Amino acid sequence: MKAETTSLDPDTLVETQLALGQMHLDRGEPDKALEWFRAAARSGDARALNMLGRAYERGWGIAANTKEAAVYFREAAERGDVWAMFNLADLHCRGEGVERDETAAYALYAEAARRGHAKSLNMLGLFHEDGAAVPRDLDRALSFFQAGAKAGDCWAQFNAARLLLSRGTTDEAIRWLTASFETGFPDYFRHLAEALEGNADPRLAAIGAEARRLLAGVRP
Repeated sequence: MKAETTSLDPDTLVETQLALGQMHLDRGEPDKALEWFRAAARSGDARALNMLGRAYERGWGIAANTKEAAVYFREAAERGDVWAMFNLADLHCRGEGVERDETAAYALYAEAARRGHAKSLNMLGLFHEDGAAVPRDLDRALSFFQAGAKAGDCWAQFNAARLLLSRGTTDEAIRWLTASFETGFPDYFRHLAEALEGNADPRLAAIGAEARRLLAGVRP
């Protein structure tokens, strides 16, 4: 199916184009996905511009080009897309396609977090934990991790639990680790299983074992 214009109203048309792009991406058809994302981006829609940036970043249907990806992320971020802010911040963290600039990355994560982006809250926690671009402050790091955890980000839940365990607050840590199963995915489950493997606390060891089972696709 080719990306063609229709008689749909502009908003519905963009929604349809984005949905078709994602459908083809999920099917492992990046060339077709790119065509639909390009069509949607012609409207200037921030979400579509972000997805076009992702296509250039990840090489979906086109040679990967992080410099070009940054152009689309920046335009989408200026139009208020929180995922574009997050993605551009990631490029600044890695120095790919843009100058490596932790201060710029922090500012982008902070703006996305102010707009409710859970993964950006987790990143702010990491910045404060590591003392990157901001003074090291473990209390503030934990507050960002907990905010991201409450918003449902599995990595924020893991990181909140990690700091809580270091402080001996095991019960709360277990609650966050258990909650993380709701939004976890294979790479996360692998990390969780490895982190808790052989833990002396049977409750934590059980969480690690559950992560292994989920990773293997076997539920008890």
